[in-house]
Amino acid sequence: MTPNGTAIRAIRRSQHLSLREVAARTGRDVGFLSRLERGQSGASEETLRRIAAALTVPVAAINREEQP
Repeated sequence: MTPNGTAIRAIRRSQHLSLREVAARTGRDVGFLSRLERGQSGASEETLRRIAAALTVPVAAINREEQP
């Protein structure tokens, strides 16, 4: 997973949200969000802002690098 995808999935799951719910909040496709979480797709800054808003977290929370 990409660092963004790892963070997004962790936050989404901690809030008990489905991919479908986040997709509805962001206007993005469920398949795209799934690929993003699995590191198979990247996201623009605008998309990251939309996802952060949907998860009610700052962009920095989903744009952080993973710690080794």
